[in-house]
Amino acid sequence: ADVDVGENIGAKLQIDQANADKQIAQAKAEERRAMAVALEQEMRARVVEAEAEVPRAMAEAFRAGNLGIMDYYRMQNMQADTAMREEIASTGDDPTGALRK
Repeated sequence: ADVDVGENIGAKLQIDQANADKQIAQAKAEERRAMAVALEQEMRARVVEAEAEVPRAMAEAFRAGNLGIMDYYRMQNMQADTAMREEIASTGDDPTGALRK
């Protein structure tokens, strides 16, 4: 007895629908990733812009007499201390420790 089994059209349609759903989900995930990258770049640009304002504000404070030389030196010392602590706290990517001073 010959039994001719045809294609299971219902299963094929379900597979095609699942693949379409997967592609849509991947496209949406890529869109969210791209938006996150764009937002990160925008935030970095804002930080750079704000950092550029610091020297101007300091110069204006010097001119207006709101910032003295000792205040300036204290601020420089604090920045140096912060940089030193960040360096000490960083684990570094070099497992040999060659980057450490």
